[in-house]
Amino acid sequence: MIKKMKERLKNQKGMTLIELLAVIVILGIIAAIAIPSIGGLIDNSRKDAHVANAQQMISAAKMAVSSDNGVFPKVNTKVYLSLDYLEKKGYMETLKDPDGGLTATDGYARGTAVAADGTYTGAKEESYVEVANTAGKLSYSVALVGSEKSIALTAEHALVRDSVKQN
Repeated sequence: MIKKMKERLKNQKGMTLIELLAVIVILGIIAAIAIPSIGGLIDNSRKDAHVANAQQMISAAKMAVSSDNGVFPKVNTKVYLSLDYLEKKGYMETLKDPDGGLTATDGYARGTAVAADGTYTGAKEESYVEVANTAGKLSYSVALVGSEKSIALTAEHALVRDSVKQN
């Protein structure tokens, strides 16, 4: 009897329809779990890229303030340095919006430098760094307006992934 069972088991050439369906269902469950997780990872990576770009703008503003006396704020005043100014003066490379491109139409709102020293009024819909001189101590805040996501005016030490909001 054991010999007959072994022979029958050896004669099995493939899987039954139910076994195939079970494998397909298991693969479907795995895919249903994995796809949203990957989507969340991609979104978080884009938010981290926005934060890194904002930090890069602050670093460029620090270089501008230290090397150009024309943009150093007087005591108890603020200076606004647009993204356009920082890029055109060579303090940083052109920033690419992770959700868009390189131009103002599909990327970051670059802002415009309207004063001779590169400062402007700090319009809310543009990307800029605010440099404040409070009793001789400089502090930096950044606003970054992208095609899909933005960072409202945020202090340097408070830049985190949660600072990035959908437009």
